Formats: sequence, structure tokens, C-alpha cells
Amino acid sequence: MTQTVDPVASLREQLVAWRRHLHMHPEVGFHEHETAAYIEAELRKMPGLTVSRPTATSVLAVLKGGKPGRTVLLRADIDALPMEEENTFEFRSQNPGAMHACGHDGHTAILLGVARLLSAGAANVPGEVRMIFQHAEEIGPGGAEELVMETALMDGVDVVTGLHLNSQLPVGLVAVKPGPFMAAPDTIEILIRGKGGHGAHPEQAVDPIAVGAQVVTNLQHVVSRHVAALDALVVSVTSFHSGTTHNVIPDTANMMGTVRTFDEELRNRAPGLIERVIKGVCEAHGASYEFKYEPGYRPVINTDWVAERLREIALETVGEGHYQDAKPTMGGEDFSAYLQKAPGAYFNVGSGSDEADSRWPHHHPRFTLDEASLETGVRMLHAAALRLTLPE
Repeated sequence: MTQTVDPVASLREQLVAWRRHLHMHPEVGFHEHETAAYIEAELRKMPGLTVSRPTATSVLAVLKGGKPGRTVLLRADIDALPMEEENTFEFRSQNPGAMHACGHDGHTAILLGVARLLSAGAANVPGEVRMIFQHAEEIGPGGAEELVMETALMDGVDVVTGLHLNSQLPVGLVAVKPGPFMAAPDTIEILIRGKGGHGAHPEQAVDPIAVGAQVVTNLQHVVSRHVAALDALVVSVTSFHSGTTHNVIPDTANMMGTVRTFDEELRNRAPGLIERVIKGVCEAHGASYEFKYEPGYRPVINTDWVAERLREIALETVGEGHYQDAKPTMGGEDFSAYLQKAPGAYFNVGSGSDEADSRWPHHHPRFTLDEASLETGVRMLHAAALRLTLPE
């Protein structure tokens, strides 16, 4: 009796090897030169792929199938974060000041696995599959924006999809939803100008620290008292720097923060709501200010029919027990740039487990993956490529 070989399971060791090599050699956005060279070299080992460099540090592999069909773009991001790793396993980062703390090493390994499977079965693939290994997801305005605006990557693309490994979901779980999925991540910078003086005589000064503290506190009222409870808005001040010593009231205080929204109308209103609070507090205390609002990525709004198709694929691929409808997240993603040019949907694959100690949050110095999630990712993206390329 002939035993059927599972092509994804046969890739297990290779997926782990790819992921661990990438994890050991992380490079931050727009500097992924060795990463891109490694990906290109691996892709050129696979027959039937046309491999190119749309930008200096991104890699594109194109497979033209043996049957008529649509053109689908699959995306994986390849950049790391500028932070030190605290893990101690043998494949920890060897590049000081850089770490794959968001799972992009896993995304890249998954898409390499999909490329190998598609290459081996090209005659049975409908249409055209483009696989973009994208640079600089973590740095605005984002590598996706550059690829969409300055290359021909999206010309003729009918549908786009990609995944994100998620340490807060159990390993192997797939989650997708139609509509709003990830928020627009905008940045604020605030400079409070006071009047310096002696710490013992605050009445002779205008204390920018005290004013800044009031600004931080009152900004929370933007969310709680100026926005409907069912409208999603996050305003977080994440950096506050002022002063140099214990007995001097400084002249200035510098703050930075993030603003997260799904709704475009609310996103357009947010700068005015925030500045009104800053202006009012500063005027009340005799300070002045400078305010800068920097728009980030657009929100990721999944196309309904693509999300529903991915849900069907998940139920067939991993089963009902390993699927759940996703919840929107206030995290941001430059995948949204592709959605300006073609319908598509982004989805999550769980990578968290106690066994692998992989439940640490993303962007944490102890972040890692349960590598069993790589197989789930390959199964999903490979099935999506075959299904979404089918002509309607």
C-alpha cells in the first residue's frame, strides 16, 4: 500500500533552517542587503521562477502557471527591528542592535516554502503567482508604499494576500475577518516651551514638565469625551523628555506618541482634537508649543469576498477547530498599500505556545516563534495561491 507523502511536512526541516538563518542575521529596514541576497539565492535554486529585484533590498519571484487564471500577489516582509535580543538559544541574533522580534523571519521562510511547492507543481497552477519579499515594513512610509508607487509590481494584479504570525494566538490557529483589520498608525510630536528657572522658585518660571504632564492627562479626554464609544481611537504619549538635573526647571519638554484609527473621517479629525487640548493647556499656564502630526500607513481594510475565501480555505486546510474569526487590532501594517491597487485580505496564523516559550508580545526582546506555525503558514498561503488564481 502506497503511503501519501505530505509535501508541506517534507519541508519541515528546510523551513526551520531558513527561519533560523534569517533570525541569526537580521537587518533593519532599507538595509536588508544580505537578507535579500540570501532570499534571491534560495529562489534561484527553484525551477520555473523568474527572480528579480524591484528595489535594492526587495526580491520578487514570479511563477507563470500552466493553466489560465488570475494574477495573485503573495507578500512576506523581511526586515528586522533595531533592538537587542535577550534570547539565549543558539540561533539568536548575531548582528548587534538588530533582532527579528516581529516574526518576519518566519514570514520569509513561509513564502520561500510556498515558492518551492509552487515551483514543483507549476503545471497545475492557474494564472500567475507573484511572491514579493518586501523590505522596510517597520519604517514609515514603508517598503510597500515604495513598491506600489515606484515599480510595476501591482500592474495586472487581481488579488493580494499575506499573513502575520501572531504570538498571542495558539500555534496553528488561523484568524481572518472582512473589513477593518489593522489600524492607521500615525505619529505625534509635541514641544512645550516654558520659561526655565531655579527649582526652588517655580513661581518665577513656567514649568514645561508640569504643563506637559497636564497635556498628557488631558489628551486622554480626547478619546473618552470627544469620540463616540464605538469609534476606535487610541492616543498614547510614549516618550517624554525634559530637564538635566534636580534643581533646574528647564525651558522645554519634548513628547512623542502614537494615534491609531480605522475610520478615515475620525483620522482626519484627530489632529485638530489633539491640538485643541495642547493649545488650551499651554495657554492656561503661559506656555507655548509646537505640534507635528505625521500620518503613517493607511488602515488595513480587508476586502469582504477575499476574506470570506480565506475563511473557506482555512476551514478546509486546518479545520474548524483551528480557525476563529479575527478581532481588529490597533497595530499598523503597510500591507494596506497593496490594498489601494487591488482587492485583498491579510490574516493571522498563531505562533504562541508554552512549549516554545513563544507567547512573548511582538517587539519584545524575548520574542520568538513556535516553529510549527511555519507549516500552517505554508499550507494556508499555498492553498490561497491555488484557489485565488482560479478564473471566476
